Amino acid sequence: MTAARGAPSSGANNGHDGRLVLVVEDDPETRHFLVDALTHHGFRTEGAHNGLQALEKLFALLPDLVLADIAVPGIDGIELCRRLRADARTRRIPVLAITGYDDRDYRDRAMLAGADRVLNKPCDLDTLLQAVRELVAKTREKLELGS
Repeated sequence: MTAARGAPSSGANNGHDGRLVLVVEDDPETRHFLVDALTHHGFRTEGAHNGLQALEKLFALLPDLVLADIAVPGIDGIELCRRLRADARTRRIPVLAITGYDDRDYRDRAMLAGADRVLNKPCDLDTLLQAVRELVAKTREKLELGS
């Protein structure tokens, strides 16, 4: 991620109504940065350091969005997407996948597994936040329309 560290985690609302984002990232520094940045921009966050922990939190919390690194230990981000899409409780939750691999195969596999969007790391924080906002808004619209 490219942005200055040290963003306050006070959680100004910014119109997101405290939507919950599950951040799945095995690198502690990156995970903390993402959690802090999202919190600072009005999202509630929960972190997970691997795919198994993410699944447990996913079903317990039913977040509004999953932000998942593709290459996490155990159940990777691609399998996480598959399992999320296979369950009626979670299939509508959007997934924003991030990857450090600059390989089209990873992007394609993530999209086929059910990711709504894939971004390469490092990515600009503004780009990441825009993608999160768009996916959360799109899901909110779908739920309001009952589709």
